[in-house]
Amino acid sequence: MRKYLQRLLSTWMIRMSNKFGSNPNRKRIHEALDKLYKTIHDSPGKRGPIFEVTDMDKFIILSDQHKGARDYADDFSLAEKNYLMALDYYHQQDFHYINLGDSEELWENLLESVIKHNKETFEAEKAFIAKNHFTKIFGNHDLYWDNDPLAGFNLNRIYGTQIRIYEGAILRMPVKDGKINIFLTHGHQGDLQSDGNWFSKWFVSTIWAPLQSYLQINPNTPAYDNQLKTVHNTLMYDWVITKDNIALITGHTHQPVFASLTHLERIYAKLNKANKEKNASDITFLNDELHKRIKEGDQVPVFGKYKPVYFNSGCCCFSDGDITGIEIADGLIRLIKWSYHANNISERILLEEMKIDDLLDVSLFNG
Repeated sequence: MRKYLQRLLSTWMIRMSNKFGSNPNRKRIHEALDKLYKTIHDSPGKRGPIFEVTDMDKFIILSDQHKGARDYADDFSLAEKNYLMALDYYHQQDFHYINLGDSEELWENLLESVIKHNKETFEAEKAFIAKNHFTKIFGNHDLYWDNDPLAGFNLNRIYGTQIRIYEGAILRMPVKDGKINIFLTHGHQGDLQSDGNWFSKWFVSTIWAPLQSYLQINPNTPAYDNQLKTVHNTLMYDWVITKDNIALITGHTHQPVFASLTHLERIYAKLNKANKEKNASDITFLNDELHKRIKEGDQVPVFGKYKPVYFNSGCCCFSDGDITGIEIADGLIRLIKWSYHANNISERILLEEMKIDDLLDVSLFNG
């Protein structure tokens, strides 16, 4: 019966999850981002730190683990091996780890259950704390860390020391024309389904999680899903393009975005460029890539000039076990994926990269 219902309902559940899992409001999003950025910029410390970044500093940004109780509603369970191997790599390479929210799934689970079933992952995160290389930012599914009076006590239980919880952070980085502020936050602010909505939390914990557990369905499609940007990601981009010398990195949507475009959108943009340059080999290759990814009814995006200033880290709970994240190191910003193989090796795969210096150069990105 379960397998029959899986086949019958999987596509519908994933579609409903995408449709009803987010209800972004442009005005609320932009006002919330304005307020948070100004608070951190003007008074760093309480809501988020400012890091003065040098050429020697390295950052890894991962979000949306949604650590659970290892039942069939635990989207993190398949990705745990990739996550642990990735953290070991970044710890050894001396990266600063910024956890960009929804690390713990506290809408569906009791905190005690999450602690019990995630000891190894908490130990891996704890290694960064020992180097003072760990920044934890809350999201909507782990909002508990920001608003519960026992949050500090429980963080001490998990990590063995007191750590601060933030709503965002700013990386102030040198570029060829001065400095750029890379603003990081989870990205749920202004989302009417997520931003303090008690009904959404009740629905997920009482209706969605038991149904997902019974049907054993993970709605997080693989790491390079063939989509145009979600409405929420588009509104985030609309906010940051109105700002000077600011780039934005969020999570929340579980959809990787690099330099303001998803993978599918980047293929279309590259194809536009190849057509203008009459590059036959690139045109053939890119058309082949499109045919692998587009679905019937997909709309072709319209490109003009765009600013490559919006990034989304994706998530650490894709249904194929892969995880994605954003690296900042060596003067570059990169979108990476970690993929686990049968020989017990997790492979780091470079998906996209560009120079930090080019983040504000619109002339390089004329579609």
